[in-house]
Amino acid sequence: MKKGIIAKGFILCLMLTLILTLLSGCGGGDQTGGDTQEPSIAYYSYFSEPVTDWDPSVESSSGYIVMNNIYETLLRYDPVEDKFIYVLATNYTKSEDGLTWTFEIRKGVKFHDGSEVNAQAVKFSVDRTKRLGKGLSYIWDPVEQVNVIDDYKVEFKLKSPAPLDLIVSSSTCAFIMSPETVSAQPDDWLSQGHEAGSGPYMLESQTMGQQVVMTRFPDYWQGWEGNHFDKAVVAKNAETSSRRQLVEKGDADITMTLPAEDLASLKDNSNVIVKILPSFENMMLFFNTENEILSNKTVRQALSYAFPYDDVIKYAFGDLAKRATGPIPAGMWGHSDKLFQYQYDLTKAKELLAQAGYPNGGFQLELTYQSGDEERRKIAELYKAELAKLNIDLAVQAMPWESQWAKSKNPDPKDRQDVFLMGWWPDLPSPYSWLYTLFHTEKEIFFNLDYYKNPEFDQMIDEANSISGLDREKAAEMFIKAQEILLDDAPVIYAGDKQYVYVLNKSFKGHVYNPVYSNVVWFYDAYRE
Repeated sequence: MKKGIIAKGFILCLMLTLILTLLSGCGGGDQTGGDTQEPSIAYYSYFSEPVTDWDPSVESSSGYIVMNNIYETLLRYDPVEDKFIYVLATNYTKSEDGLTWTFEIRKGVKFHDGSEVNAQAVKFSVDRTKRLGKGLSYIWDPVEQVNVIDDYKVEFKLKSPAPLDLIVSSSTCAFIMSPETVSAQPDDWLSQGHEAGSGPYMLESQTMGQQVVMTRFPDYWQGWEGNHFDKAVVAKNAETSSRRQLVEKGDADITMTLPAEDLASLKDNSNVIVKILPSFENMMLFFNTENEILSNKTVRQALSYAFPYDDVIKYAFGDLAKRATGPIPAGMWGHSDKLFQYQYDLTKAKELLAQAGYPNGGFQLELTYQSGDEERRKIAELYKAELAKLNIDLAVQAMPWESQWAKSKNPDPKDRQDVFLMGWWPDLPSPYSWLYTLFHTEKEIFFNLDYYKNPEFDQMIDEANSISGLDREKAAEMFIKAQEILLDDAPVIYAGDKQYVYVLNKSFKGHVYNPVYSNVVWFYDAYRE
């Protein structure tokens, strides 16, 4: 989500030269990768770092794109059909009380180190992720114990009837890794730029924060018959103009998050395909509720009424988003379009500010957003203009993701941002992904970047999650009630539920989109025509 500013143009040119040298033959070549043919290579021009941490038990940001091509999970979830796809598991059952789940593991699957994927590897991976307790490892909190029944059967004992099938389908922290490789190394070995997966692609090389090159794993269990890419590159190109240029020239196969004005002209370009798709990402502005002014709920409500919702949808998103009703986006269970919505109403905002003791505004706030993201820049500028009408000065600062992230974790609330603008997509295909990760009380700051604390809310969402494996309908009702609490407390402004727009080279085929896995491109399914 997301080094210096020295000579940007030079750095970009140098990076492109290195990439194009690596990718010679990118536009063609034999898909079978024969000895006399140059390899077929897919290139994903991404707006952020390809990986922020190479440890699959830790990575919780944009690295899940790469992780989902190097590692695999037991299941994958299809939210459109509301069904599960078997990956490393071939079958599973659960007890009537929802506390015991048993998975049968696919036979004949190898890790990249040549060792076998089996029940012990599943136990090792889950236990390790729980033990490290980093990233989004909270998804495993309902698991009491993992037991190996035999070589290809693993049993999960739960503390409460949580939806384990959704948990093992998570886009992060649910990956299965090789015990043989990982247990022989210190805990930080993976983070140093190593992998131990079983997916279709292996890590070939990487430049931290800039580029990842993956190459096909010859012994991948699904085989390599038919058209598949030999290599896949995910590279950071933060500037929208650079991403557009790369895809227009055919030097990139796929990109996203281009401004609406670019998309309008690209639709007439016969060399590219523009795909507009629904997503589970929503854009939000998180108030620093530990700031002296923003700790006042009435102030936060006033600022919520000052947000230009319709203008943001039209001018910042280019009509490629919809008004949000709460944090859970449309299409995800636990969403409700009957929830209260704040509307743009400066008169109401002034009334509430007066009630809070700020009849004439008169204070300054700092908003940070990820540099290179045009949508977020436009949102920030539109909001700044409206707050100025209330005599509130919103200082807007674009920052690299790492800097914005570090600032948000400062132990002194006065040294953090006042408003943190970012998007969120699910790690877990459940409302709990949003409500727990973004709003549950935290001992150490992670993604609760509004620093919200509400024991009643915490208890409600924890209970809803604990029963969701047996009674999803009741759990959904509880999640909706929890959102009502949030809307009244107003720790966040919900700017909009986004649509995703991908721009693809016309020769790039097989792109399969799944909103649960957001920006992931499954390179194994893709090919060049």
